[in-house]
Amino acid sequence: MSDEGDTIRRRRRCAKCDKRFTTYERVELVLPAIVKKNGSRVEYSHDKLASSLKLALRKRPVSSDSVDEAIARIEEKLLSLGEKEIPSERVGELVMRELKRLDKVAYIRFASVYRSFADIESFESALKELK
Repeated sequence: MSDEGDTIRRRRRCAKCDKRFTTYERVELVLPAIVKKNGSRVEYSHDKLASSLKLALRKRPVSSDSVDEAIARIEEKLLSLGEKEIPSERVGELVMRELKRLDKVAYIRFASVYRSFADIESFESALKELK
């Protein structure tokens, strides 16, 4: 097993020619496809998730390690669901949960766009929810 524990190295021997060779086996993790509100499907994108979080956290006192850990928790949750497809709303809720944990201002930034607050009252209710 490799140091990281994600690869198995095997030495093998060909039954016909008796030549020895090495194979490497890795676990292939497949994240679910994202079903958008309009019904279209797109592949999960780690980069898109990371850029969304970083945009909400821009100029906020949150370390990049904390952001990476939050992304890892979101991806772990997506894998643990065991679904082939997942609605984009579910991913948005996971992102909001992580942002609420990391930084309240970033949470409100993301929620204001994600939930598209129609008026001041809905924005105030989100603020009250944080308190």
